Amino acid sequence: MTRSIAFGVWRSIATMAGCLTALVLVLSASAAGMGAVLVASPELFAILRYLGATYLLYLGVKAWRAPVEGKGPDHGAVAFGSALRLYRNGLVVGLSNPKLLLFAAAFLPQFVDQRGDAASQFTILIATFAVIETSWMTCYSFGGRSIALFLTKPARQRFFNRVTGSMFTGFGVVLAFTKA
Repeated sequence: MTRSIAFGVWRSIATMAGCLTALVLVLSASAAGMGAVLVASPELFAILRYLGATYLLYLGVKAWRAPVEGKGPDHGAVAFGSALRLYRNGLVVGLSNPKLLLFAAAFLPQFVDQRGDAASQFTILIATFAVIETSWMTCYSFGGRSIALFLTKPARQRFFNRVTGSMFTGFGVVLAFTKA
């Protein structure tokens, strides 16, 4: 979103492509080892489920308690960069995000039937996730300035944080108490 605000919609696509590449690489690497884990250790699967639930609860509390700031839409704008530089920055940010790896290891396996072909299920999950993520990134890109202008008021930021925090917390609770 900040790239969209700073450089415009079309220039932000390079950053989005870098982030999406990182997402697919991390999810694929996680899936490559996850199929064997699911078959070999139901206990580890349960641990991953609880780790995922705990992480979602953490994100919920963090979002709920996030500070609000009254900053304009150009806050955080960065110097102009080439498309390759923007792509590389998106890739590095995505690959260096430990939350993505934890998410991939703890959340994705919840949707894999242990009795079925894990590879094809993970392929479908990763492709679906990539399409959804691309849709969200596109929304962020096109709506960057509008959203940034909307969230400049502290009360709106606080409301957004509380809604987001409640959603993550709810997902964490459901994940913790759902039988695999």
